[in-house]
This record gives sequence, structure tokens and C-alpha cells, in this order.
Amino acid sequence: MNKPAQAIDTQAVMFITKRPDLIMIEGRGSWLTDNNGKRYLDFLQGWAVNCLGHSNPGMIEALNAQAKKLINSSPAFYNEPMLGLSNLLIANSCFNKVFFANSGAEANEGAIKLARKWGQLNKSGAFEIITFDHSFHGRTLATMSASGKPGWDTMFAPQVAGFPKADLNDLDSVKKLVNDKTVAVMIEPVQGEGGVIPASAEFMSELRKFTKENNILLIVDEVQAGCGRTGTLFAYQHYSIDPDIMTLGKGIGGGVPLAALLATDAVACFVPGDQGGTYNGNPLMTAVGMSVIEQLLAPGFLGGVKKKGELLKSELLAIAAEFGLEGERGEGLLRALMLGKDIGGKLVDLARERNPEGLLINSPKPNLLRFMPALNVSDDEIRQMGAMLRELLKQVA
Repeated sequence: MNKPAQAIDTQAVMFITKRPDLIMIEGRGSWLTDNNGKRYLDFLQGWAVNCLGHSNPGMIEALNAQAKKLINSSPAFYNEPMLGLSNLLIANSCFNKVFFANSGAEANEGAIKLARKWGQLNKSGAFEIITFDHSFHGRTLATMSASGKPGWDTMFAPQVAGFPKADLNDLDSVKKLVNDKTVAVMIEPVQGEGGVIPASAEFMSELRKFTKENNILLIVDEVQAGCGRTGTLFAYQHYSIDPDIMTLGKGIGGGVPLAALLATDAVACFVPGDQGGTYNGNPLMTAVGMSVIEQLLAPGFLGGVKKKGELLKSELLAIAAEFGLEGERGEGLLRALMLGKDIGGKLVDLARERNPEGLLINSPKPNLLRFMPALNVSDDEIRQMGAMLRELLKQVA
């Protein structure tokens, strides 16, 4: 039974977003518990961060074991988990070099710098990176400028120059922006913040062919879509293409601050002084990252993600049909329910406030809901989410 609500003092926390008046205390698998003892079925998982759910035993074991050996040696030295995770990523991708960072935005910032450095060396100083409308690449000044999120061009103006915007799944819109200053195209295989919009297989194939023919780098931002989220270890593997640069964040750490910038030998042109960071390759974080990737690579795991993605898809399609909604879209366990009307925010609040157990979902746009459950969510939990959502839709119908 839930306890009476407790008053909490939040005055010391800088206001950057509206938060409900509760504190999350404990998590297990797909469930969170707040300071009043109420449980929530978590289909947010920290915005696709907790890819193995809350309190994953393998991650905890890796964290504890490494903490007893070495927490931080400084990036001036190699450490065992840094090397282990680098080799694991390289062995299972098309890339040859890895730089570790703390957040997806930092990894994307590094990708931008690497592409510009490559342009200085190989394309007469070309520096422009074509990105896409409705894209999201982070919250630094450069990654905000690279993003195609409406309103971000004026929020902290002036922007960082050099990021013309094309339309996703429209190769002609990319071609129109290419000039002698173009060094790269940067794309999310699935636009998460933009409303869970996947790039089509045909578009990705044509884009890779076009960029190769024109000596333009292809950067895939897999901060949200990578690390098993779409049913393959990396989302680009859906498309049978080999990008030049990839960024990872969120899922690679499974809940700890870890991100990565990967590149091929032909593109990895940083020299000492170009790139760094106090915590890059931190042994505590990379030890956890090793546990995450090893679990994702366990026999049958990624196949299970695909099956769960199909189950979630069928559940959302059934709900759409029952309530006359527009449908669903996405890849694997990154999916959206298209509502056809601006009730997303209301559903999010009702879901959280539901009793005796709440549901945590997300509405990146008012007319849709986004679902990012743990990759090891159970079939029963997917069906339970569907039942909860049906209750909520009846309330707002």
C-alpha cells in the first residue's frame, strides 16, 4: 500500500525542467519505487539509458569489483577496462578507433571536431556538416546548432555556423546543400526526440553511396538508437552500410555516465592536444560498459529484443485500432504511438498519477507517446503496459 505523500524540499536544485513532487528511491528491472512506496512500470528507463533495466546484477558486480581496484588513473594512462571495452566495440563494428566520453553530446561534439579536422587535412578546410530537420544531437552550443529542433536556433544565439539542414529520407534535399565546404553528413538512424522517425533502408543505402562518391564523411549518431535498442548491436547494421564515424551514449553505460566516439582508421586523424577530457576512458565507467556490451552480445539476447519489439509494435497497433489513433512507428524497442491529437502530455501525467501502480512514458511531441523500455523487459510487462494505457485512453477519449 502506498504511504501518505511526504513533503520534499527541492529549493536547492536549479530549476531546468518541471518535475513532479516525488523522489525516486529504488529501482529493480522495469520498476521504480518512489519516496511514498508507490511503484511505477518504467517505459522511459532514463530516456533509453538503462538498457538492462534498474539494478542490473552484472553491472553492479562490475562496478563493485572495479571500485575495489582502481576508480580513476587519469586519461594520461591506459587502464584495463578502457582497453577491454575498446577492443569489444571494435571487434563487433566496422570501426578501428574509440574515444570515450561522458555524454552523448560530448561524443557528438567530438565527432564534429574530428570531421572538421579531417576536412582541414583532406578537403581544403571543408567544415560544413549537413544535419536534418527535427534531429537532436545534444545540448552543447555546437550540438544544439547541429540539431534541427524548432526554436533552438535562437535560444542561445548566435549559433555555431556550419550545419545546414536537410529533410530525413529525402536524398535530393541533401544534394542541394552540398558544396565545396561540405565535409560530412550527420544522421540519427532513428530520430528519437523528433518523434521516433526511422530513416528508411533505401535512403540510408543511397546516402552512403552518395557520400562515398563525393568524398563526404557519414556520421551516425546512435546515442539513442545504438547499443541493442533497435534489435542489432548498432542501428547502422540494419542498413548493411559502413559509416565513417559513430557516436554512442545512453545505453552503452546502462545508467552510468559513459559515451563513445568511434571512427575508422582513415578518419581518425586527431593528434595530441586535439581531443581530451578529464574522465575519458575512466576505468570505473568503462568496466560497467564492458558488462553492458557483453550482456547485449550474449547468445539470443538481441534476437529477444527484436521479438519484444514486434510484441510492443503489435500491442501499440492494437491500441491504435481500438481507439481510432493514427498508428505506430519505430525500430526494436524504440517506438512511438501516434495519437492524432495533442493529448500526449495529459496521458503522461495520468499514467504517472495512476494508482495503485503508475506508468512512466514520454511525449516528445504533443501528438505522440514514446516508449523506451529496458531491453530485457518481459513480455508480460509489455502487455501490462498496454492494459494500463488502454485505461488511460478511456479516460481521455
